[in-house]
Amino acid sequence: MEFVDRILRCSDCGQDFVFTAGEQIFFFDKQFKNDPKRCKPCKAKRAGIGRSGANGATTLPLSRTETRAECSSCGVETTVPFKPTQGRPVLCRSCFQLKRVPSAVAAVAALDSPEAQVEALTEQMAAANAALPVEPAMEAVMEAPAAVIAAEASEADVAALAAEAPQA
Repeated sequence: MEFVDRILRCSDCGQDFVFTAGEQIFFFDKQFKNDPKRCKPCKAKRAGIGRSGANGATTLPLSRTETRAECSSCGVETTVPFKPTQGRPVLCRSCFQLKRVPSAVAAVAALDSPEAQVEALTEQMAAANAALPVEPAMEAVMEAPAAVIAAEASEADVAALAAEAPQA
C-alpha cells in the first residue's frame, strides 16, 4: 500500500494542514481508523489546556460537568461528574466506597470505635470456639484452679488432671 501526502482541514481553526505519508504509515501501523481532525498547533493548544506552559504560566483546566443527584442508596443529595442515565443507580461517595469494599470488611469499617471492633471480633471468636468440639482433657484444664494454670504446668500435671476428670 502506497501512502501519499494529503491535505486535510482542521476542525478547530479551519486551516488546511498536511497529513504526511509518514504520519499515515504511523496511523496504519497503530491501526487508527480515523484521520486526524486538528492541525499540529491546535492539537498542541488542546493538549496544553490545564498544564503549565513553557514560561511557567498555568492555563485553566478543562471544565468538568457536575450534576446534582440524589443517592439511590441513602437518599442524600450529592454531585456526580457525569450526567445520570435513567434506570442506573447514582451513589454518593460513601455508598460507592461501601459497595466497592467486600461486605465483611465494610461491616468492620462501619463500626464506630476500635473498642466496638474488638468486641465484634471477640463475639465472632467466641461463636467459632463454641462450635468446636472440646476434648475431656481440655475441659479439665479449663476447669482447673487459676493457680495451676498460672504456674507453668508440666505435661504430668495436665495428664493427672485429665485422669481425675470424669469420662464422658
